[in-house]
Formats: sequence, structure tokens, C-alpha cells
Amino acid sequence: MAATTPLDPEQDETRPRWGFTDEELASRPHAFRDDLLAGQVCLVSGGGSGLGRAMAFLYARLGAEVVICGRREEKLQSTAEGIRRLLGRDIGLTAMTIRDPEQVNALMAETFERHGRLDLLVNNGGGQFPQAAIDYSVKGWNAVIDTNLNGTWWMMQAAARQWRDRGQQGSIVNIVANVWRGMPQVAHTCAARAGVIYLSKSVAIEWAPLGIRVNCVSPGSIATEGLNVYPPGAAERFGDANPMRCYGDAYDIAQAVLYVGLPVTGKFITGEVLVVDGGNQMWGDVWPGNIPDWFRVSQR
Repeated sequence: MAATTPLDPEQDETRPRWGFTDEELASRPHAFRDDLLAGQVCLVSGGGSGLGRAMAFLYARLGAEVVICGRREEKLQSTAEGIRRLLGRDIGLTAMTIRDPEQVNALMAETFERHGRLDLLVNNGGGQFPQAAIDYSVKGWNAVIDTNLNGTWWMMQAAARQWRDRGQQGSIVNIVANVWRGMPQVAHTCAARAGVIYLSKSVAIEWAPLGIRVNCVSPGSIATEGLNVYPPGAAERFGDANPMRCYGDAYDIAQAVLYVGLPVTGKFITGEVLVVDGGNQMWGDVWPGNIPDWFRVSQR
């Protein structure tokens, strides 16, 4: 459920804290060769926390030149400082909003000018909040759609134009969500992520002649700090929303992105959605705002 960092997480020190420490991100086992990404450039949006932070750590560990972006500079700086302290690597960072096409174009131009290339773009930035759809304000709806759908598109288009104009190939991986059976209480993000999925499938065809692959990764219940936004009891139930009855972790997603995103493993994969959810899409319901009484079924 926690595919991205929520827009406005509330802090409550009495509740469980989710996710990995920087020390864990810097040392957690992974399935890839240590120099796999040497000489390659990876740009990750939403790189200040959660899945994006894990990707930045892992890809730096694998030798990539990493660039992260996000709205909050202090979070980006925290990621960069952790990587510098624990891995001895420097990464690039830009505080900006993916909602603004001009800022996106500037980020993409700077990335290509500085590094001369971009091998992997991961559109992880976004957010949502749990609420009954009938109560969405215009501002709330627009914020989620503009970030999750439009922001992802501006990043995709800006990268594709740079690749086309430079005669280079590239790969895009979009972090989406399990939209297949609907997502009650986060209908706004369901609409946006479904749009991203079919946008990805469409441009995967259009951009194939340019050597650009476009894929998606759909996380299930992932134990990151993004779970802190949900009401008490809701996040604790997410681990039961799959037949494995457990949570995934941020490295499950970071490694899945590499599998479909890199030519060494994904050269014949485009327009696809890799679901990493412990079987949630087949079994189990997620109610991020707690289960309404109507849907509580008596145990027999």
C-alpha cells in the first residue's frame, strides 16, 4: 500500500516505526554484483524517504551516479549525508516539484549536461492520503492527480525528449499501485496510478523505435515510514492483506526496479507491470482508513 511517501504524514511516537535505518540500507544483502551500475546514471524522484531513499542507497552501493529529487530539501540532504557517511559516495540532489514542467525540464537538462547521459529514470515521487472519496475537496483531488499522474508524465516526457534528441537509449520504471480491484479510501491515487500504468503501456509502444523501455513496479504492503500516515490499526493490518501475511520491504522494490529497468535482466521487457505484493492482488483487502462497519463480516 505504501507505494510512495504520503503527502502529509503525521508523527506519533507511540506507534510502531516502520522502515530501515541508514545503517541497514547500507549493509542489507542484495542479489546484484557490486559494480553492476558502474558508469551508469540513475535518477530517482521522491529520493528523500521510503522507497526512494532505499533505491538511492542500493544504486549507489552498486556503483551508479545517483541523482535524487523531491519537494523537501532537508530530506534529500539527509539521504545524501547518509550515503556519504556510510558508503563514501556523493550523490546529486535537487529540491523541486514534479508538478511543474519547467522545473522538471530544468532537472532533466542539468542531469544530462552534468553526466552526459541518463540510464534509468525511476518515477517514485508522489503521495496520497486516506479519505472517503465522497469527501474529497477539489484541492485534495487535484493535488494527488497532479503529483501522481501529471508529475510522472512530465518526468517521462522530459527524459524521452533528451534521449531522442541525443540519440541515446534509456529506461523508465514507474512506481504504481495495485489498482486491479479498486482501492477504496484512496480512490484518487487509484485513478492516477491506473492512468500511469496505461500511459506507460502506450508510450512503451510509441518509444520502442527510440530504444526507450517503459515499465512499472506495483508494490503491495511495504514496511516503510510511509505507513505512519495511516490511522492507528490500519497500517498494522496491511500485513494481513496478502496470503503470505507479511510485509515486503524497501529492498524488495528497489531490486524489482533494477530487474525490469536494466538491460542485463530486462532488455526484452517493456510495457509491463511487475507486481511485488505477496499475492495481495489475488487475495485480501486493504482499508487504509480502517474498515467501515458495513464491510465488517461476522466470523462464523
